Amino acid sequence: MIDNPDLVIPEAEGAALVATAREAIASKLEARPPRWPAAGPSLSAKAGAFVTLRTGADPGSNLRGCIGRMSSEEPLLRTVRDMALAAAFEDPRFPPLEKGELAEVSVEVTVLSPMREIGDVGEIVLGRHGVLMTKGGRSAVFLPQVAAEQGWNREELLDNLCYKAGLSPQAWRSEDAKFYVFEGLVLEERGPLTFGRSAS
Repeated sequence: MIDNPDLVIPEAEGAALVATAREAIASKLEARPPRWPAAGPSLSAKAGAFVTLRTGADPGSNLRGCIGRMSSEEPLLRTVRDMALAAAFEDPRFPPLEKGELAEVSVEVTVLSPMREIGDVGEIVLGRHGVLMTKGGRSAVFLPQVAAEQGWNREELLDNLCYKAGLSPQAWRSEDAKFYVFEGLVLEERGPLTFGRSAS
């Protein structure tokens, strides 16, 4: 089950999920009906997911779009289709993706476990946990793989969460700051990486 904390997705279905994200974008850019890959039963489970686009094949290469939902009442397949389109055409940090860019863009899908609130930032395990912070009506999130890609320690991760939320660094130390952690299965066009309980 995808909503299991171990985030187990059969390899073929994971590949189909990433292919679905790419096809959602390609069919819109090419103004044609989508040709969806065959999908297995686990992709009907309900789970949050992010789609990340990068201009390069290596982890940490230039971001071109990233949009997701922390949780979803839609089947995972539908969520990923929607988030792929949003990452390509609706991320306010970037102009909409153009047809000529698609061949240079790598697609990454991160399937999320349910979030849980933590009472101490010392519970955050780098390389395992993604983190959502909320404070004073503002919020920001980083996926589990971000700290490793950026080479951040825990305090650097939290400072950058504050910056992303439009808060001053160290605002995470305030008593009204709340933190939630989650785990993720990263499905890339090169193969899966696990950030969660099943990680070694």
